[in-house]
Amino acid sequence: MQGPPRYRAVSSHLRREIAAGRYPAGARLPSEPELARQFKLSRPTVARAFLELQQEGLIERRVGSGTYVRGEAPSVAAASTRQLGLLIPGLGNTEIFESICGELASLARVADYSLLWGGSTDPRQDRDASLGHAKELCEHFIHRKVSGVFFAPYELVPDKESANRGLAEMLREAGIPVVLLDRDLSSFPNRSDFDLVGIDNMAGGYLVAEHLIRLGCHRITFLARAHSAPTVDARIAGAREALVRHRIDTDPGWVKVGDPAELRFLRSITAGKRTDAVICANDHTAAILLRSLEASGLRVPRDIRVVGFDDVKYATLLSVPLTTVHQPCRDIAVIALRTMLERIAQPTVRARQILLTPRLVVRESCGAYLPKA
Repeated sequence: MQGPPRYRAVSSHLRREIAAGRYPAGARLPSEPELARQFKLSRPTVARAFLELQQEGLIERRVGSGTYVRGEAPSVAAASTRQLGLLIPGLGNTEIFESICGELASLARVADYSLLWGGSTDPRQDRDASLGHAKELCEHFIHRKVSGVFFAPYELVPDKESANRGLAEMLREAGIPVVLLDRDLSSFPNRSDFDLVGIDNMAGGYLVAEHLIRLGCHRITFLARAHSAPTVDARIAGAREALVRHRIDTDPGWVKVGDPAELRFLRSITAGKRTDAVICANDHTAAILLRSLEASGLRVPRDIRVVGFDDVKYATLLSVPLTTVHQPCRDIAVIALRTMLERIAQPTVRARQILLTPRLVVRESCGAYLPKA
């Protein structure tokens, strides 16, 4: 399946660098030849990346001089009323959020807002993902009187629901709008009363399960980590619905919660060939599973098929390229900013849940390209 245009690698890189403050307002960007050498692309491809950023209002090109970041640094007074905050646990370690936030930074700039990456303007400094640090960030946002905060609730921690609720309520009580990214505060299928932008995870779960069923799989296992986000429960519900619709009976333990790197846990999935396909909660879990299966002598997809969620960049670089559900990061960013601006303008409207349609990306790990028996 065709990937994103090659120039997008350059434009996304420059957006992140500008948002991180490496190229402040008025700074000169690397030239086309420099970027062409760095990314091993042609100059016309790099020029297309510059054109995209120019159309977004992020940069300006000066004939005979070079390409520069547009605008002037905002004053302290303006910054206090024209800032949006990002509360993203583990930003810098989670690829889809790096991409979403990079897009948000450039889009916010066009809308005349600056974006605070946690307590800093540099996402590389925002490494502490503890709940205590998150509370400090909320206090920082309140002190700065930001106009709104984008929040990706915590997962993989005990008592995450009450902790996430406390952070969001702290901001709301200070009069700061909150837009949730990717996942809700409440456990599935409940919904909180905050705006949410992400993909339709239940539809995504149905999509991958039905794909495997049509490939002939009837012993499907869903693999997740403990304390996963509500999005994972939605994916499980979607996969279960596909199995029911196709009248496939499931083992009572078809949902496995644990670490695929642990040999004993891996055997609970593979022993006795009870499983012919595994749907992983995300691509990171799928990557660990692929490595563990390979170490145990099982071949993917001949012995067992594997699919993931997110379509991270390394999904094509794994030992077996990964079938997965694509996260439309730019679309999520566009809609999230629009939702935030509408929430700022109309703070009393009812909370909205905006879910984008998932898209399956088929690669070798699901066995779709195995020769017919």
